[in-house]
Amino acid sequence: MLTDYGPVLLLFGVILAFALVNIFVSELLGGRSSNKSKATAYECGLAPAGDARIRLSIHFYLVAVLFILFDVESLFLVLWAATANTFAAAGRGALVFAEVSVFVGVLVVALAWVWRKGGLEWDR
Repeated sequence: MLTDYGPVLLLFGVILAFALVNIFVSELLGGRSSNKSKATAYECGLAPAGDARIRLSIHFYLVAVLFILFDVESLFLVLWAATANTFAAAGRGALVFAEVSVFVGVLVVALAWVWRKGGLEWDR
């Protein structure tokens, strides 16, 4: 059984060796120089103004998490739609439809909860 995975393990070994050789060669041949301008943030050629550590609203995080949640949901729904005929032909169409209905129902309840809590309002 291990012989089936031999080529894959060999490929990972070659990739790891290539990466390590590149890191070692760049450390060996690369120069070391540091100055004040390399330690600052690059602002399109302009001198940076102000502090780069500003506080962002937690609302950006909430929007990102909601986007990922519903993006993954749409992926699952597309996969379900692509395989729905296969399940229907096997006589399991009603069961799969019920499972997807529960999945979508839970997400609709979650969306309603976020909406009610004001998570979708930008001007807070």
